[in-house]
Amino acid sequence: MPSRLDSIDRNILRALQQDGRLTNVELADKVGLSPSPCLRRVKRLEAEGIIRGYRAIIDRATTGLGLTVLTEIKVGRHTRKNADALQQALEDVPEIVSCHMVSGAPDFIAEIVVPDLAAYERLLSDVLLNLPMVEDIRSNFSLRPVKTDGPLPVRP
Repeated sequence: MPSRLDSIDRNILRALQQDGRLTNVELADKVGLSPSPCLRRVKRLEAEGIIRGYRAIIDRATTGLGLTVLTEIKVGRHTRKNADALQQALEDVPEIVSCHMVSGAPDFIAEIVVPDLAAYERLLSDVLLNLPMVEDIRSNFSLRPVKTDGPLPVRP
């Protein structure tokens, strides 16, 4: 179980969400610690699973992935086994960059990133409609991003 986060831990989390490439010295300066205690705190936050990793945020359009589709997926014959089978299948589709099991009309909402409409049509026809237990799929095409890759709201 993670320990209680104090204000310094929260400041560390906010700073690293803004710039995960900060050196320990830069981070320590930002949060008002000397480097050794700062590094110990970061290592503890990593060990407790609060900081799960570090990654680059890649621009979708400039890498040829210009279409984002929010796809609603409904499971047929609701059972735990069916939901688990579909969940595993969704996890294995590389074009799905995030997916949530939700309450409401769909059972899952998947964020899919592909180069264009033709690529989405191929993915829909060849992969998504052939997933186990899929009863219905509805596609919502993103016109433009409003907010993406935002930091978590870590409050003081």
